Amino acid sequence: MSPSHLIVGPGALGRLLAMHLASHHSVRLLGRRPLPETLTLVSPEGERRQRAIPSLTADRLESWKLGVVHFTTKAYATRGALEAIASRLDPQTPLILWQNGYGVQETLAREWSGPVLCASTTEGAYVSGKADVVHAGHGQTVIGHLAGKHRALAEALAGTLSNVDLPCEAVNDIRVRLWRKLAVNAAINPLAARFRIRNGQLRDRPFRPRVEAIIAELAPIMAAEGIPAPAGGWPGLIWGVVEQTANNRASMLQDVLAERPTEHEAILGPLLGAAERHHLEIPMLEEQYHALAKCQSQVQ
Repeated sequence: MSPSHLIVGPGALGRLLAMHLASHHSVRLLGRRPLPETLTLVSPEGERRQRAIPSLTADRLESWKLGVVHFTTKAYATRGALEAIASRLDPQTPLILWQNGYGVQETLAREWSGPVLCASTTEGAYVSGKADVVHAGHGQTVIGHLAGKHRALAEALAGTLSNVDLPCEAVNDIRVRLWRKLAVNAAINPLAARFRIRNGQLRDRPFRPRVEAIIAELAPIMAAEGIPAPAGGWPGLIWGVVEQTANNRASMLQDVLAERPTEHEAILGPLLGAAERHHLEIPMLEEQYHALAKCQSQVQ
């Protein structure tokens, strides 16, 4: 029997995972608020598919046999979400972390006794209304352990995701992939959130020169941290993701529009910290950080 999947954090990515996995697996969603009984997935091609995805509350976890727990919560909420259910989980339950940014992955990998894998994806999705999730752009997912352990588990989960039309590859260098995703998010999310634009609009003036300036600041940070540039270089990676997710609302933009806290600390904080350690000047990244911090204080 295939393992069951609990998805903690039923936002855009959580719902996208649930809708795909539920075609072949037992899936439950866990959130802080009641969820619609039936969700609708809108594909990048405009097709609509409905599916009933059962929801659980934390106090009912013991009544359901857990196989894998996916955390699709925001980075700042992930540790708290695990603490809320940890006593109800088998200590060897595998955890899959899907967070943007970098930091919580290392923390939970140290603290949880079972396997902790990290996933990085370029799948684009956003929530529309109470029950719709729009799959705005096809992408690729990689999954692995920060120290290269649990290869068999990573390969099994990569196969599971690939089999439900979410292409995935198990990798041994997930730390490198997470830092590359950090670079992509830093170049796209802050500008999209500040100016309330879709990803594809970053290709146009006045935003394109800003993206180029951010890319120029990211490259030396990545080199100093020992993160090799991808094939095609940093511009090729970042503009490629912009192209693939042109119609997508970046996750940080979704947070701003919903007046929720953003992940600017998880995404930009590690880059600012690395620049300080390596004595690098990064005025454009600092501008994004401070602008979003100011916006955040106004929401709070």
